[in-house]
Amino acid sequence: TLPTGRVLDDRTLGVFRGTECLHLKRVSIRSCRLSADAFRKALCSHRLKELDASRLRGDITVSDILQGLSSNQQCRQSLQRLTLTGLDLLSSSSDPSLSFSSLRALRSLGVAWTQLDDSGLEDICSLPMLDSLDISGTAVTDLTPLLNLKTHLYSLTAHGLHPLDMSTASLLSILSNLEQLRHLDISNDRLDTDSEIPLLERPQILPALESLDVSGWSGVSDAVLKPFLEARRGMRFLGLLATGAGASDFLSGEGNLKVAGEFNLTQLCEALRRYREREVLLQRALLHLHNLTNQLDIGSQPDVLKLVCAGMQTHSGSVGVQLVSTACVFNLTNLELAVSMPLRLLGNVVQQLITTMKNFPNHEQIQKNCLLALCSDHILQTVPFNRSVAAKQVMTCLSLYEDQTLQRMSVAVVSLLVSKLSVEEIGHLGAEEFIIKQLLSIVQQRASVGAVDSTLKFALSALWNLTDETPKACRIFLQNQGLELYTELLETYFFDSSVQQKVLGLLNNMAEVEDLREWLMEEDLLKYILALLHSPVVEVGVSYFAGGVLANLTSSRRPEWRLDAELRNTILNKLHSSVISWTPPDHEMVSYRSFQPFYPLLDCSQPSGVQLWALWGIQLVVRTLLENEGGLHKLRDLISDPSIHTDVHSLALNILCLVETQQNCR
Repeated sequence: TLPTGRVLDDRTLGVFRGTECLHLKRVSIRSCRLSADAFRKALCSHRLKELDASRLRGDITVSDILQGLSSNQQCRQSLQRLTLTGLDLLSSSSDPSLSFSSLRALRSLGVAWTQLDDSGLEDICSLPMLDSLDISGTAVTDLTPLLNLKTHLYSLTAHGLHPLDMSTASLLSILSNLEQLRHLDISNDRLDTDSEIPLLERPQILPALESLDVSGWSGVSDAVLKPFLEARRGMRFLGLLATGAGASDFLSGEGNLKVAGEFNLTQLCEALRRYREREVLLQRALLHLHNLTNQLDIGSQPDVLKLVCAGMQTHSGSVGVQLVSTACVFNLTNLELAVSMPLRLLGNVVQQLITTMKNFPNHEQIQKNCLLALCSDHILQTVPFNRSVAAKQVMTCLSLYEDQTLQRMSVAVVSLLVSKLSVEEIGHLGAEEFIIKQLLSIVQQRASVGAVDSTLKFALSALWNLTDETPKACRIFLQNQGLELYTELLETYFFDSSVQQKVLGLLNNMAEVEDLREWLMEEDLLKYILALLHSPVVEVGVSYFAGGVLANLTSSRRPEWRLDAELRNTILNKLHSSVISWTPPDHEMVSYRSFQPFYPLLDCSQPSGVQLWALWGIQLVVRTLLENEGGLHKLRDLISDPSIHTDVHSLALNILCLVETQQNCR
């Protein structure tokens, strides 16, 4: 089997031109983009037994392939299986004569969804060894040529033959003469018709039948099926989707007889598997699956989810399939159902959801379905997928809709996704101005009505994370009046410590960027932040981030302090006294991607309040990061300096002892 998709093209196919060392027997080039010339030069010199050239892209046609294969006498004698699904028959440059008859060894031929007509079928039916034929979706109007194959045709797939122009009596007469037929697919994808097929009422015909697909036909009932099956004890498959039949126990699909239907999960799984390529029938099966999962608790079903995802991938451009399948994905992964699913499967599902969101940006319900499925802590935090791409796509969705439910889900998903990104990924995402602007717009909307809800808080969290160690994002924030908005939020939401902490967290990210500190050098703003730092009624998280802003602005780094010197002294004194009074919370208050922003504040030349704040922050997460960040030498330098304040010395020594104790324990 050759690699397909983007890997195989005219250039890479050239590898197989030589037959001295390479002897290809079975070749699959499905969905590749190839030219007729490249196909002929690379593959037609081999003694092929099987070739699957379905849905090739480019200028290659059925005629080109037949001419190429027929040019090699050995290939004419060896080729047994040929599949040409979905190809054009002829091109303007093709030989107008179309002949399969030279491939005398063919046993299996698939020409579904081509423009094959009656003359083409006559040509095919002259093949002496052909025992399996797929003519689904073609332009054939008369099946009479099949009688030439009556002694050896055992498999006939002929679903979707809409141009067929035969009386029921003629059709049944032809089928009754195909005595060796073991597989017959005459399913119908025109589900809005009342067409009936009386085949099942003739239990005497087709005695060797083992597989029959009549999905989509009306007039089928369990009562009619029972004697039909009793006359054929060897039946192994029945396609009954959209027929109304299949409710009886003998059609459950649990035993040797597999049934594609809609009355239980087993039947639906068989339908999803069998009809993956058939959009209309697949959509009908997904609709029944959605109804079933709405009504019953079927538990964790990874195999079912895998089938749904496969259907989504096959019909990525179908609104109907994507609408129903995304709803099924939500039902199959909702609440705790996702926890027991294989992570790789969930990763594939998430990637498909993101693709669906990208393909249907203007379909609000599809966007909602995808977001509902993504709104899972387990999926967003544990499952492997490209979170940066996902976050960008969700933000694109958010920019297109004003629906509050969709808005709430979008910001929740983005907030959780962004919190899991690396510094590099944050840098790329934070540089997207439309993302920062959209999140600021959400914050402005919620704040204008005084809302204190999850939408506001998730938007604030996302902005906080996007500006973490990302100067460009901080600049975009400032250029879009973010500082003015956040200054108002500090005063408006004085009663909500969660909002204040997120606001101060972002301002702290700004304060870490030397070039942006000038923006924060506003006396009224700093006095308000100082009040939060030293207030006995605010939570330690609020005081901590207030301290971070002030520590960076009063440090000995650029730019020089340009406000009142007394204010700076007051800030430094209160920063020192506040830090040594804090008690670390018993829960995680903040997570850091690295300790790099702290290290400049640990220089021996820094004021003690600045050093203390940095040390207290490091202490919060020291157990997992410090020894991997090269920060130990900074601590040792600080401790060995006789000029540092005793409080700084004491806290630095405690942290160092903590790390060394951990190392000794290991």
